[in-house]
Amino acid sequence: MAASGSKTVIYAALVGNLLIAVTKFGAALYTGSSAMLSEAIHSLVDSGNQGLLLYGLRRAKRPADDRHPFGYGMELYFWAFVVAILIFAVGSGVSLYEGILKILEPHPITNPLINYVVLGAAIIFEGVAWTMAFKEFQRTKGTRGWMEAVRQSKDPALFTVLFEDSAAMAGLIVALVGIYLSQALNMPWLDGAASVGIGIILAVVAMLLAYECKGLLIGESADKALVDNVSRIIRSEPTVNRLNELRSMHLGPRDVLLAVSIDFRDGQTVGEVESTVFRLERRIKQQFPEVRRIFIEVQSHGDHKRMVASER
Repeated sequence: MAASGSKTVIYAALVGNLLIAVTKFGAALYTGSSAMLSEAIHSLVDSGNQGLLLYGLRRAKRPADDRHPFGYGMELYFWAFVVAILIFAVGSGVSLYEGILKILEPHPITNPLINYVVLGAAIIFEGVAWTMAFKEFQRTKGTRGWMEAVRQSKDPALFTVLFEDSAAMAGLIVALVGIYLSQALNMPWLDGAASVGIGIILAVVAMLLAYECKGLLIGESADKALVDNVSRIIRSEPTVNRLNELRSMHLGPRDVLLAVSIDFRDGQTVGEVESTVFRLERRIKQQFPEVRRIFIEVQSHGDHKRMVASER
């Protein structure tokens, strides 16, 4: 369900950005606006980024094999990180470069009306794409705050598109204001300043995305609610004496790995322990379908403490 929602949001953003990019490039070449050129490059980079996210979603669905026994789910995290780098290196870098050139060598914009029409249409297209991404993210965030939801989200495709669309809307407003002021005040360098502003917006968004994707690539634990509920399920088993440890890691947006150490009550037969392990795995996976793999280690509490101490 989450992957399907992410794909819909990405496709909507991709179509909108491709149409907008072509229009912006035409307007930038015709009017000579630095801010419009930065916006055109921004839309083109966003289109490429959405293509990479779709590619990452498709690659992440490949089944596990001998070389990757836990599957390819984390490949989506890699491509989301590449997207962040492209936004910073290409989108932000080119916008800053173009803006600084315009500030150093200002020249007036010709036919500004074309820029206003194009930016107005772009705001409408981007607004539709942003609304779709916002609604999908709002549906998945639940009662959490926005930044908390981003930090805890395991679906980089969704929050990357939301961040990109938010940056696009902010960039369009900056471009519109910059072009208007450069004409109204007869100060052409303000068009370049708007381009620099767009570059700064993209740099900030890129750094936020890179930070979030880095955590996913390194390996993040499952949601606290999932971990707490799984712990409760394990402790509810009458044959379990103590839950020594529960570790979790996301291998993809909907792919969680659990490693559990359990101290069983004394006097249990091998068959009773096996039955409990089977029952635990079934209960956990029924309640949490995103838990794909569970590794349960039978270990006394004393042995577990000694093992943990030796690892430090």
